[in-house]
Amino acid sequence: MKEIRQDADLAPPPALLARDVKDILVVDPDVEYLRAAQTALRFLADVEVFSKFAAARARLLSSEPPDLLVTNLRLQAYNGLHLVHMATAQTRCVVYSTHDDLVLAREVQAAGAFYERSNRVSRALAAYVHASLPPHDRRSVTALDRREIPRGGRRATDR
Repeated sequence: MKEIRQDADLAPPPALLARDVKDILVVDPDVEYLRAAQTALRFLADVEVFSKFAAARARLLSSEPPDLLVTNLRLQAYNGLHLVHMATAQTRCVVYSTHDDLVLAREVQAAGAFYERSNRVSRALAAYVHASLPPHDRRSVTALDRREIPRGGRRATDR
């Protein structure tokens, strides 16, 4: 019988150790989301989390730019688009929102960032870290996600 180690799930897979580590800046006023994002990305990248807009802005302007900026669209009195516009050209940006606002979603894409809905961003973050991203988000923000639409019962061919 094999001995099961308690910390086996905490060690990163060997394939992840060979990749180059990226710097990610995550900005959200919700501290619980920041903890979840930091936990999800801990083996993929160096993650810095900020709950305040002013601290994130100071980090963007002061030191080496991050490889990826992940921000909530609504940052209390501020907007995540402000951070996208301050980010340098080599920083890729992902902006997510809990509210579906098509006007702001189009503005996110016009600013060169990728738009995600908040219910999908946690699953998509790992793909954004090491993916080869296109120059801009080509997805339509008005198109419905067919995976969320309940499908009917049996088809005629199922009989």
